[in-house]
Amino acid sequence: MKIEQIYTGCLAQGAYYIESKGEVAIIDPLREVQPYLDKAEQNNAKIKYIFETHFHADFVSGHVTLSEKTNAPIIFGPTASPTFKAHIAKDGEVFKLGEITITALHTPGHTMESTTYLLKDKNGKDYAIFSGDTLFLGDVGRPDLAQKAADMTQEQLAGLLYDSLRTKIMTLADDVIVYPAHGAGSACGKNLSKETVGSIGDQKATNYALRANMTKEEFVREVTDGLLPPPAYFPMNVQMNKEGYGNVENIINEAKAFEPKVFETVANETEALVLDVRHQDDFAKGHIPKSIFIGLDGGFAPWVGALILDYKQPILLVTPEGKENETITRLARVGYDNTIGYLKGGFETWKKAGMEYDTVSTVDAEVLEENMKLHVPVFDVRKPGEYASEHIVDVPSAPLDFLNEHLVQFPKEEPFYIHCAGGYRSMIAASILKSRGYHNVIDVKGGYAAIKNTTIKRTAYVCPSTL
Repeated sequence: MKIEQIYTGCLAQGAYYIESKGEVAIIDPLREVQPYLDKAEQNNAKIKYIFETHFHADFVSGHVTLSEKTNAPIIFGPTASPTFKAHIAKDGEVFKLGEITITALHTPGHTMESTTYLLKDKNGKDYAIFSGDTLFLGDVGRPDLAQKAADMTQEQLAGLLYDSLRTKIMTLADDVIVYPAHGAGSACGKNLSKETVGSIGDQKATNYALRANMTKEEFVREVTDGLLPPPAYFPMNVQMNKEGYGNVENIINEAKAFEPKVFETVANETEALVLDVRHQDDFAKGHIPKSIFIGLDGGFAPWVGALILDYKQPILLVTPEGKENETITRLARVGYDNTIGYLKGGFETWKKAGMEYDTVSTVDAEVLEENMKLHVPVFDVRKPGEYASEHIVDVPSAPLDFLNEHLVQFPKEEPFYIHCAGGYRSMIAASILKSRGYHNVIDVKGGYAAIKNTTIKRTAYVCPSTL
């Protein structure tokens, strides 16, 4: 028996390759399926099953394409209703894979069709669960994403999740391995561990949601407390996973390489969004006017999904040379399939052609320290939780996730500074602000990590008393 977790950091997502006696099961595959095909071929094995733990909201799964290429059935849990051909498993249904078995355990709560797959070894012993978004390490799946589809409240879904965990998962032996669908950084939970493999025993001991003496009322209250609004692209991804989608290879092949002047013409004629995915330092030094920065080296796909609200928006890319196909693939992972082309040769060709370009002003934290004596405006674009933990005294919160709601706060006629934790998100914010006409924005290099090395006064947020 072979189990391999194929973890994708920018999505904080784990897919799984399971093999026994030449037969393979893939669980929650990414949209680009060639790596799974290659792995099976190298092992002289055949993909027999494609298991989906639920209709994913945070990425487009590869189940449809993988099934087309292998004729392996797509398996969902009870109550799933995809529009394409799939096997809807019964609760407790057993699937044989070589010398091992995989049992479908219906565990609704995160979504109604959510299913955990229990792997038993060749001796019939419970060995591991593939828990999807039902159980993470340190957390459980948020119960607010499927409210509309289930015609239930998040509290009702949380109640179902409580029952699922206690009747289907917590009854398993402590040594059963837990393979979740996500780790830290995913928006599908709020307290996920950086670890990506654990055990039932560990989770019973450390996961707040699995406390032995926890009542259902306590569970519902704690699981629903502090949930931020889900990213805007989640419903679209669910729809694609439920109804199907095009092959990512075709999207790559259809994207065209444009010389600078043609690139500019196409951008104007199509009203395409120009998306620059280079490093933030390179973007600051020079970029196409009104282009938006979301770098490949950060949480690229989730930020694209959170900030580009129209997933049908035509997109033109500026990438490091050789990263064109990777960028198109990573956009397609979250359902952005309308990449019409990219700047041939990258930004250097734009400069060599004598085309107009813009820059972003940046300063070190020490310069900010001096300028704050002049009471210059500063804005913190980190997440609310980061801001609450600690922030610069008298600096307001303007989270990148909700930047559009804070535009009126930013001055248009005088310089102002923005910072995040390390510089990635603040450059995204700077690019958006400049595209909206806020040309006096100045980015603090190194973000809050650099600011903490200065004498700038900081404070933790204190919740006002309700007494």
